[in-house]
Amino acid sequence: MPCSWRTSDLQLLLMLTVFLAAERINASSNSTQQIVSFVDRKQNHLPGTHPAEVDTSLPVLVDTKAVLSCSPILLTNVLLTTWEITLGDKPPCIRAHRRDKDKTTETNCTDKRMTWPDRPDQIPALEIDPVAITHEGYYKCTLSTPDGNFQYNYHLRVLVAPEVTLFQRENRTAVCKAAAGRPAARISWTPEGDCVFEHEDWGNGTVTVQSTCLWADDNVSIVSCSVSHETGNWSRSIELNQSAKTSKTLIILCSTLPIIILVIVGFVWLLKIIDCRIYKLKKTEPTPGVEEDEMQPYASYTEKSNPLYDTTNRVKTSQVLQSEVDGMNLHTL
Repeated sequence: MPCSWRTSDLQLLLMLTVFLAAERINASSNSTQQIVSFVDRKQNHLPGTHPAEVDTSLPVLVDTKAVLSCSPILLTNVLLTTWEITLGDKPPCIRAHRRDKDKTTETNCTDKRMTWPDRPDQIPALEIDPVAITHEGYYKCTLSTPDGNFQYNYHLRVLVAPEVTLFQRENRTAVCKAAAGRPAARISWTPEGDCVFEHEDWGNGTVTVQSTCLWADDNVSIVSCSVSHETGNWSRSIELNQSAKTSKTLIILCSTLPIIILVIVGFVWLLKIIDCRIYKLKKTEPTPGVEEDEMQPYASYTEKSNPLYDTTNRVKTSQVLQSEVDGMNLHTL
């Protein structure tokens, strides 16, 4: 029994020794890594040290000015600044400036919109004014110094803002269009409808995106179209019912207009007929003055040539004379 207890104590002591040794090794390893990391950080922050190559994606809006610059280092150490420009399948354009002689050279460079700044010995930059779609490509700046060469690579991406329009078609259908954008825009609707998307590539990198949506539910009256693009966001709204009422009014007006025209033409035609009849009646009625003038000769002739008329006149005349004679006699008496 005492022998067994002594063996277990030895095993426990051995395990404790191994554990302590392992802890010291791990601590030593961590300390070494921390020292190496500290030295690396110090070296990376030393003046005049730079990464050998830097890649930057640079989005630029079309028709604006772009300035591509190299990382700011001690320009007194720069011996030669070189820009290598690769646009599509064209031969690279190489622009170089030698600082000690203040001399610039160009090879395969024909675009006058890409220039050096006023003092390339002080600002090793490249200016593009204005930016066109054809300027999209890769630009590499190399600074040659006594300590080595340092490169800064740019991928210039030219952006074109789309032209956003929203209009309505028949049967509660709306169309949202983002025309000639670069890259293609994204379209969404609120509320969502039954939509069909179309893409049209114009060959110069610009794309027209169109979304046509239908809302069969009559409860949906106002719909909104949202266009997302790297150059900005746009939102347009339209009222479906208002256009529907307008179209119905136009349909009713177009259907009743011929009837209104026929009624007006018929009324004018009826007035003309009535005027013609009145004119004819006035033309056929005899003139009173003319009838009397035409009857007077006949009456005078009748009075002159009628014996009965003469006898009556004589009787009347004799009666008048007799009355006068009787009156004179009575006056004498």
